[in-house]
Amino acid sequence: MLLHLVIFKYKAEVDAATRAQHRQRLAGLQGLDGVIDLKVGEDVVRSPRSYDTGLMITFPDRAALDAYAKNPQHVPVAQFGVTLSEHIVSVDFQI
Repeated sequence: MLLHLVIFKYKAEVDAATRAQHRQRLAGLQGLDGVIDLKVGEDVVRSPRSYDTGLMITFPDRAALDAYAKNPQHVPVAQFGVTLSEHIVSVDFQI
């Protein structure tokens, strides 16, 4: 299995409602083909090194992750996140 982690640091001007909308849109990706498990949440620590939102998705394999990346339901959500964020980082590893 493959674990896909993405974290978002929003631009300062992005309001709480828009941040919540982004998290809801991310959570809505749960039913896409190949997604075994999906969790999304808001940072609760708020330390200087914290990011604002975390996304964790489990896929059965790399092929499922690659298909997800191109999925027409995922692409606009990803693009929305890019417009809101000053920085996005990710890591993918076998579990």
